[in-house]
Parts: sequence; C-alpha cells; structure tokens
Amino acid sequence: MPELFDMKRPLAVKYQNGEKSIMVAYYRHGKGMVYLEPFWEQKPDDKKAIVISGEVTGEGPWKIGEAVISLVGCHNTDAELAKMLSDWEFHLQTVGADYYKAEETRELARRHGAII
Repeated sequence: MPELFDMKRPLAVKYQNGEKSIMVAYYRHGKGMVYLEPFWEQKPDDKKAIVISGEVTGEGPWKIGEAVISLVGCHNTDAELAKMLSDWEFHLQTVGADYYKAEETRELARRHGAII
C-alpha cells in the first residue's frame, strides 16, 4: 500500500475514544499530520483544520498517536463514515467551480502548520 501522504483519496480516522471522521485533505505536520474534515469551510477558522500529534506508523491502516487512519470502506465498512463521505461528495458536486481551489486548501493547511 502507498505511504500515507501519497494517498490521493479521502481517508477515515478513528480515535481511541470512539470518535471518527473523514479526512478530505491531509498533510504532513511538524507534530504528525493536519487534516480537513468534510464541510471544513463552514467551520470557524480555529476549527477548520485538525492536528494529530505523533509518529506515523504502519502501512495501511496507519497509526498516529491514538488515531487509526484507514481507507474509507475497508476493514469493517462503517455506514456512518460512508454516508459522511457521500454527503461530502454531493456537496462538492453542488457547489462545483465555486468551491475552494487546491492551492487555497493548501494555504489553509499551511496556516495550521502543514509541511507542504
């Protein structure tokens, strides 16, 4: 399986406390990784990006600190995450060309410490 930061598709993140989400964009960070969730653009500036601290280990699924990162739909498919991803993809189709461009997304991630 490719290295985590070489992946080009949304990934699932599950935390030890049971919380889970989708990573629609993710980047290296000095402390581990920084990522954006679906509908990140609708959140307050200080909630748009999430940092996970820790060393990246594994070859898919990956582990960073207490978080496990995997492909959406793999290893015990999760209906809640699948719906979240579907809703996000529909949202992207709906907003079309008005959605943030890749460089704008990377700039947001850089402001939150992404190493790009």
